[in-house]
Amino acid sequence: MRVILAEDSTLLREGLVRLLAEEGHDVVAAVGDAAALLSTTAAHLPDVVVTDVRMPPTHTDEGLPPTHTDEGLRAALEIRRRFPGVGVLVLSQYVEQRYAVDLLTEHADGVGYLLKDRVAQVEEFLDALRRVGAGGAAFDPEVVRKLLARSAHPLGGLTDREREVLARMAEGHTNNAIATRLHISRSAVEKHVNSIFDKLELSGVDGYSRRVLAILRYLRA
Repeated sequence: MRVILAEDSTLLREGLVRLLAEEGHDVVAAVGDAAALLSTTAAHLPDVVVTDVRMPPTHTDEGLPPTHTDEGLRAALEIRRRFPGVGVLVLSQYVEQRYAVDLLTEHADGVGYLLKDRVAQVEEFLDALRRVGAGGAAFDPEVVRKLLARSAHPLGGLTDREREVLARMAEGHTNNAIATRLHISRSAVEKHVNSIFDKLELSGVDGYSRRVLAILRYLRA
């Protein structure tokens, strides 16, 4: 998989370069600011971009240290608009609801949002990267847990098991993967998913992914 990294911390950036190279991925560029991320993405069109949400702005006052802003996130959204075939996996220090919703709202496929602590759990990070590269979604379980905990209406009618299934859907897992993680059958998962669609009034929706709409519904709840 061809990957571009954008991270202003040299230590983390070089660590990720080494990790991905050891796993057989081709890191075509590793940059430290949003402007370089956009230009290198346009030049190389990688399979996936991995970027920090907060990076220093392109321009700062002379003599003052750079202030970290959301330029990484805005660059990621611009990449999704200009190059929809490029997957985007963003890293964040904290759970920031707006960024997760912004990413899903722009394009539902090939996106991911992980907390930086998850990078230390190598297999989970690599699994998220693979899912995003394959056109799927990968949302940090902690992000999903906090968002779901804050949700009330319109999710109040869901059972505890349906909320568990919806949380796994939001993390980007398939029905088979959800069944394995929750130790239930695939048919049980499908039954819960259909019930979620019914309760969220998505059963009659045509032309859109009901799965994505369900996820967006609870992220915005």
